[in-house]
Amino acid sequence: MGIFSSPKKEKKLVAVFDVGSASVGGALFFMHKSGLPQIIFSTREPIAFEEKLNPEKFLSLTMKSLEVVASRVCTSGLGAPKQIFCVLSAPWYASQTRIITLEKNNLFTFTTKLADDLIKKEINFLEQEHKSKNKKSSHNLRHIELRSIKTLLNGYPTLEPIGKKARELEMSILVSMSPEQVLEKIEDVISRHFHSKDVKYSSFNTAAFTVARDMLTHHENFLLVDVGGEMTEVSLIKKDVLSESASFPLGRNFITRGVAKALNSSLGEAKSLISLYKDEHAHHATERKLAPIINKLKNEWLKNFQQSLASLSKDFSIPSVVFLTADSDMRAFFKEIIKAEQFHQYAFTESKFQIAVLDTKALHGIATFKDDVTRDASLIIESVYLNNFLS
Repeated sequence: MGIFSSPKKEKKLVAVFDVGSASVGGALFFMHKSGLPQIIFSTREPIAFEEKLNPEKFLSLTMKSLEVVASRVCTSGLGAPKQIFCVLSAPWYASQTRIITLEKNNLFTFTTKLADDLIKKEINFLEQEHKSKNKKSSHNLRHIELRSIKTLLNGYPTLEPIGKKARELEMSILVSMSPEQVLEKIEDVISRHFHSKDVKYSSFNTAAFTVARDMLTHHENFLLVDVGGEMTEVSLIKKDVLSESASFPLGRNFITRGVAKALNSSLGEAKSLISLYKDEHAHHATERKLAPIINKLKNEWLKNFQQSLASLSKDFSIPSVVFLTADSDMRAFFKEIIKAEQFHQYAFTESKFQIAVLDTKALHGIATFKDDVTRDASLIIESVYLNNFLS
């Protein structure tokens, strides 16, 4: 599996597709052997959403948006990518952090073969767990991501463990999986434009966690909150390790649907009213009508957020540092929801939440851009992750 050996390659043109639950993005960037990625093209297409969420229709609408984005990237006239990546957000994947331990009385040498054998055994355990829990499911899963998060030798973190001797080993690895049906549809769309089904996958959660940990923060404990269109994912990072994640099926579209239902309006009208309300541009009468509706929806989202934190805090206190990712027009909205509550005034948190939004301002300087390329926070995170950690 070779997760401890990833030789850097020369500068090459790479395509990355960002498949979320609110929109699909795409970018072309030069992956450099050393230095910053240079993003030369980026685009994004929203995913149409309807009053009621139907999983099959939702997948179909997502693929339509991917088709539009793939066409734009392909016809940009900037060259054919040497490699194609696809980064998935919830609900298109699931991941687990697994802890592998090995203890011996005598010294042993850490080798790539030793690591691969231990990881292979752990993945076999994971597959058996999935089969036993999902006996009635007809959906096959494919492993899309295997990352070494942290390696301890004799209790000490080791960045380059190969060849070192120890009596105790602990490896934290992250394994992500996605339904085969979803991956096949993605590959069919991409192959129509790039004549190749050779797509490498990763999760946005891993990309955001890695970039935040290694490039944006000196904290070893923090939360990562990703608010998508249909899902919100909450991840707990403890001692530089992505320990656990939890998700709930309420994202930005939940707010829009709730307002539309309460006012008996269209989704488009509801979206416009929400925009006016949060920007404090709504007429007083409209604001008075909207306030109780939006507050009720905020409280429901917050209740689910609290339940996610509680599920993650069984063995840990909740870190006070929070990195938030969301669509640009809703970042401040969800930041204020989290900030206002403080999770029952620190019942589980270390102190008041310090919320940092991962927007283009926070990400300034970690990538370069050609001319007037649109700055897209998610695509910047993914390009930097692919360039620095997977090239």
